[in-house]
Amino acid sequence: MNEINSFKKGIKAGLPICVGYFPVSFAFGIFSVENGLSVLQAVLISLTNLTSAGQLAAVPIMVGGGTVVELILAQLVINSRYSLMSVSLSQKLGKSVKLLDRFLIAFGNTDEIFAVASSNKEYVGRKYMYGLILTPVTGWVSGTLAGAVAGNILPDIVTSALGLAIYGMFVAIVVPVIKEEKWTALCVALSVVLSCIFYYAPVLKEIPTGFTVIICSVLASALFALVKPITIEEIKKEVTDNG
Repeated sequence: MNEINSFKKGIKAGLPICVGYFPVSFAFGIFSVENGLSVLQAVLISLTNLTSAGQLAAVPIMVGGGTVVELILAQLVINSRYSLMSVSLSQKLGKSVKLLDRFLIAFGNTDEIFAVASSNKEYVGRKYMYGLILTPVTGWVSGTLAGAVAGNILPDIVTSALGLAIYGMFVAIVVPVIKEEKWTALCVALSVVLSCIFYYAPVLKEIPTGFTVIICSVLASALFALVKPITIEEIKKEVTDNG
């Protein structure tokens, strides 16, 4: 099988992701400064994390004085899917991709980058992957910078309205899936119920936000993994559909 190893082709393939990332990270930048972080801190988070869900969960932990352990566990639970994506993507990497390249590619492997790289019928080379990662990361970081700066300039009523955009993004991601998958919808509903219990219950509400996210995510996921496990046939079909 041939190998795609053109930096320019990677840049071109990553442009639509870059455009899509900008408004989401713009909302994250506003969200960060609204919660007390500086512009530099918001940008550094986006530059070193590259995950909207993980970053959104991390900010309240940091500004709320959460522990490092709490932060690490929250990121581990929320971003664990990337380890599976990286393992899958490794089967598509060409001979030009060396060990160090694999570490760097794994760092920049987001949902959208994984989807684009995996959809290629040929193997993907190191130059292509670096180009594919560079443009989305640029859009993500520059959007965060623009949002953080705007959050310090725009009136409070405007930044509050724009800050809701990042929650709208998560709704837009979840709704199409739960409309098609009944068990996913039930898992999400259980997570919501658990979150409400931890928020209002006299003793449970004292648990830090980060640990609440971890507990609710693990409990809901574990329960439905037992109730409705994914079969080998479903995994094979998913792999086939993704090329």
